[in-house]
Amino acid sequence: MTQNLTQLPSNANHHIAVVIPAYQAAKKIGTVLQNIPDFVKTIIVVDDGSKDNTAEVVQACKDERITLIRHTVNQGVGQAMLTGYEQALKLGAEIVIKMDSDDQMDPAKIPALINPLLNGKADFTKGNRFLFLDELIRMPFIRRMGNLALSFFVKAASGYWSIFDPTNGYTAIHHTALKSIRFNRIAHDYFFETSMLMELGRAKAVVQDVSIPARYGDETSHLSIKRILISFPARLIRGLFKRIIFQYFLLSFEIVSLYLVVGFPLILFGSVWGIYHWIRSIITLVPATSGTVLIAVLPIILGFQLLLQALSTDLQSEPKEALQQRKY
Repeated sequence: MTQNLTQLPSNANHHIAVVIPAYQAAKKIGTVLQNIPDFVKTIIVVDDGSKDNTAEVVQACKDERITLIRHTVNQGVGQAMLTGYEQALKLGAEIVIKMDSDDQMDPAKIPALINPLLNGKADFTKGNRFLFLDELIRMPFIRRMGNLALSFFVKAASGYWSIFDPTNGYTAIHHTALKSIRFNRIAHDYFFETSMLMELGRAKAVVQDVSIPARYGDETSHLSIKRILISFPARLIRGLFKRIIFQYFLLSFEIVSLYLVVGFPLILFGSVWGIYHWIRSIITLVPATSGTVLIAVLPIILGFQLLLQALSTDLQSEPKEALQQRKY
């Protein structure tokens, strides 16, 4: 049976809010607002310092659900979303959806996006354009390659190894999870989605992918590929180290902690020992003995095995119970 994706089940009675960060969005924002389904109780548009008539287009929409918030200067999509999140919580929203202002996100998919939240199976859901091959092929080549490369590093930095398409901005969050994260740690720029995943990981929230195809039109992207290549890698590496220290050393000391404490020094010792004696052999023209070689190789092999075991354990450590279901 085909479900009408523009409606929620009749027994669903929740305060659902949509937050739309908008920058130079006058051409598309009207269409986006008109297509938001009736079961959404609150629509918050954050005009992030647009120089066009985005605000005027929003004000022209005769929809009592709409709240317009204006930033006098552009502060970034992340800050626009934080402003919207704060307003949604003040208004009592239970579920807050993020939609972009470029009409790439189909509002008919909102029920599919929030269903895991309504059922208590997840705290945060996000669209995934990669679950089906035809959707992956349809994506522009540069975006596809960038997302594939970025996905792995975001998995490692956030600890959510089962999710994909990490920069997908079509998301929904339960108010329990939203209240559990620290807003001052969320990035204000296009690192916003990734930093949200990192913060949700610290809060041990359950994150789930939902298959939602994108709609690509003639809109102009404000995302700079050059900026991503320059800034994202360092921030992801920093996020990875912070996660490891926080999760496996500050909060607790478990088997992964032991693997890391023993594995890294073994690899370091074996590498330094091997490089030293290799250089010495070149200088003296005297080959290293088999014992010297084994002293280098065995710690490296053992350390590598311990790190692989740490990775395997980490892969299985994703939160399984949603924050909204936990009793403290």
